[in-house]
Amino acid sequence: MNKQLYINEIQALFDDVQRAQIFEDQKMMTDAVPMFPVSEINAEYEKKKGNEGFNLKDFVLANFDFLGAKISIRREDQLPIEQHIEKLWDELTRTAYEEKGTLLKLPKPYIVPGGRFNEFFYWDSYFIMLGLQASGRTEMMENIVENCSYLIQNVGFVPNASRTHFLSRSQPPYFSLMLDLIFETTHDENIYTRYHDTLEKEYAFWMNGEESLDNDSSAKRVAKTKDGDILNRYYDAENTPRPESYLIDIEDSENTGEEFYRNIRSACESGWDFSSRWFADGEHIQTIETLNIAEVDLNSLLWHLEKTLAKSSALLNLTEKENYFTQRAARRRQMINTYFWDENTECYKDYHLKKHKNTPSEHIAALYPLFLGLADQAQAESVAKNIAEKFLYQGGLVTTTKKTGQQWDLPNAWAPYQWLGFKAMKNYGFDELAEEIKNNWCNNVERVYSNTGKLMEKYNALDTETIAGGGEYPNQDGFGWTNGVYLKLKQN
Repeated sequence: MNKQLYINEIQALFDDVQRAQIFEDQKMMTDAVPMFPVSEINAEYEKKKGNEGFNLKDFVLANFDFLGAKISIRREDQLPIEQHIEKLWDELTRTAYEEKGTLLKLPKPYIVPGGRFNEFFYWDSYFIMLGLQASGRTEMMENIVENCSYLIQNVGFVPNASRTHFLSRSQPPYFSLMLDLIFETTHDENIYTRYHDTLEKEYAFWMNGEESLDNDSSAKRVAKTKDGDILNRYYDAENTPRPESYLIDIEDSENTGEEFYRNIRSACESGWDFSSRWFADGEHIQTIETLNIAEVDLNSLLWHLEKTLAKSSALLNLTEKENYFTQRAARRRQMINTYFWDENTECYKDYHLKKHKNTPSEHIAALYPLFLGLADQAQAESVAKNIAEKFLYQGGLVTTTKKTGQQWDLPNAWAPYQWLGFKAMKNYGFDELAEEIKNNWCNNVERVYSNTGKLMEKYNALDTETIAGGGEYPNQDGFGWTNGVYLKLKQN
C-alpha cells in the first residue's frame, strides 16, 4: 500500500488554503483529489500566486476535484424511518479500488457515515454493522471485516479512517467485536480462525513498546505503572496540526506545551474529539493531556481482544498461545478492577498515569466493563445507579456531566453509547433501565427525523426541541452509526 501523504507534497499550497479559510470546513482540502500531477500544480501555484488579481479559491477549484466531498440526503416524500434507513445503506455505500488523493484503496465496498465523512471509519463501522445485521445484509458486514483485515495486514492497524493523513493513529479496537457480530449472524466459528493472524497483528500494534518499558513510564500506546502493571492509552505517532483541522489546531496551540498536537491527535484516536474528559482543568482544550491518561474503554476492548485471541488459538489447537492470551486477559481483568474502579464514586473512571489516581471526569465510557461482562453484579448495580441519576435524560444518554461546548460533552447523546448502555443494562438484568435508554433515544431520533427528514450524527438529550451542536463542525446528517443503532435497538 502506498503510504505517501500527498498533502506533504503540496504543503505550501495546503498551508495557504487552510490559513485563508477559503472553505468553511477544513476537511474539504484534505479530501480534494488533484486533477493534474502534483508537481505541475505546485509549479503553477508558485508562478501565479504573486500575480495581481490571483484568486486562491479559483486556483484550487481549477486544480482539484471535490466530487463527493459532502453527502446530504433528504427526500421530497418522507418515507417511514426504517424504509429511509434501508435506502440509505445503498446511498452510503462506496468503493475505493484505487487510491485517489488522500483516499486509501480498499478491497471491498463499505458504508460511509455521511455528511462531511465520505470515507471508511473504524469504530463507526462496528455500529453500522449492528444495523446491517438487523437489515439482513450479511455480505456488507463481511466486507467491513475484510476491509479492516486488509488494513491491519497492509498498514499494521486500522487507521482512524481510510485517508493517508490518518496513518498515524487508529480508533477504539473493535475488530474482535466485529467478528463476534459475524459469528452471531452466521454461527460459523471459522470466522475466528480465518482472522487469527489479523487479530494477532492488531494486538501487536496496541502492545508495541511494552518490552522496553521501565516502571512509571509510557511508550506509544503502552504504559507501565509505578507498580509494574501494563495498561494502554490512546496515542498518535505525529505531533503536528491535523490536516483536517489545520488552522483550528494552530490557533488552539497558543500558550500550550510541546506535545499539544500529539495530545489532540491522541484524543482523536479515542473517537472522543473532543471532551472535558481529556482536559486537566476540565474546561479548556489548551489543557488537554490525553497522553497522561489510561482509559477504561480502551483497556476493556483490549481485554476482549485478548479473550478472542485465546478463543481463536484454542480453535487452531495452538495451546501455548491459548494459555498466553488467557493469562493476559485474566491479568488485564485484574488491572481494570485495580486501576479503573473508583471506590469513592463506585463507578469506573480513567486512570491518570502521572498522578497515580483516577481522573475526576465522570463519563459514559464507564459502561464498557458492563457491556463486555467484566464487572461483577455489585459493581454493575452501582454503575447502573450512576447512569440513571447522572447520564440519562429525556433524549438519551449523555457522554459526560460537564457542559463545555465540546461535542463529546453534555448535552449531546451519541448513538454508540445508547447501544452500549442498552446492552450493558441487559447483561446484568436491569431491563427497565435498558428499555428507558432505548425509548428515550429512539423517540428523539424519530422526532428529529419527523421534523427534518434526516438522521443526525448526534442528538441533544436535554432539550429535545433543539438539534445537537458543539465541536469543530456543524452536526452532520446521514448518518451511519445512528442508522445502525436505531435499527438494532428497534429489533430488540
